[in-house]
Amino acid sequence: MAEALFPALLGEQWHALAAPVRRMHGDGLRMRAIGQADVAGAMHLPARLLRRLLGLPEPGMAQPVEVSIERHPGHEAWTRCFAHGRMHSRLFQNPRGAQLYERLGPVTLHFELRRTDDAIDWQLRGGSLLGLPLPRAWFGAVRSRSSAQAGRYVFDIDTHLPLVGRLVAYRGWLEPVGG
Repeated sequence: MAEALFPALLGEQWHALAAPVRRMHGDGLRMRAIGQADVAGAMHLPARLLRRLLGLPEPGMAQPVEVSIERHPGHEAWTRCFAHGRMHSRLFQNPRGAQLYERLGPVTLHFELRRTDDAIDWQLRGGSLLGLPLPRAWFGAVRSRSSAQAGRYVFDIDTHLPLVGRLVAYRGWLEPVGG
């Protein structure tokens, strides 16, 4: 089997990550984790419709969340089940470079992964709609970090779009379950 996606993208930086981050983004064929997340987002109609189109969770505090990851040659399929929504995405490496692509419905986001201390910062570099590149400014501000706290995997995502405001922000923790 080829090297797992995140270790391949991060290279030598991979080994400096916190153990819970390496465990979540490692090389097992399947990963299942449960935890809790606080989800926020604008409640106006355009934001709600866009969240639905992209399969993003709806706002709500202390939502139980279950994440399953299936690793295949060349990509990972992620399913995040929140109390208020189910989010599917497909992650893969840009065939022409060292960026991580994440497809959410008709949108593909282009990230550069950076190790900061023992965490991964996902830096948005661009995106496309139905395979057509769009101006970077249309994707607004996206902050995404995978880290560890108290022995748990911790995630913190915050997305603001022009004319929409905060589309979605979710932060919380996960612990692996099963074998």
